[in-house]
Amino acid sequence: MNVLIYLIPAALGLGALGLGAFLWSLKSGQFDDPQGAAERILMDD
Repeated sequence: MNVLIYLIPAALGLGALGLGAFLWSLKSGQFDDPQGAAERILMDD
């Protein structure tokens, strides 16, 4: 049971880190045009 003192904050910290990375990727425009890249690879110039 003493290990939970270390695991719970570690899990919360990793969750916050993942959420922060996701929010950063939204702000930096990583998900602006998901269809464009999928269709661009099929087009022949």
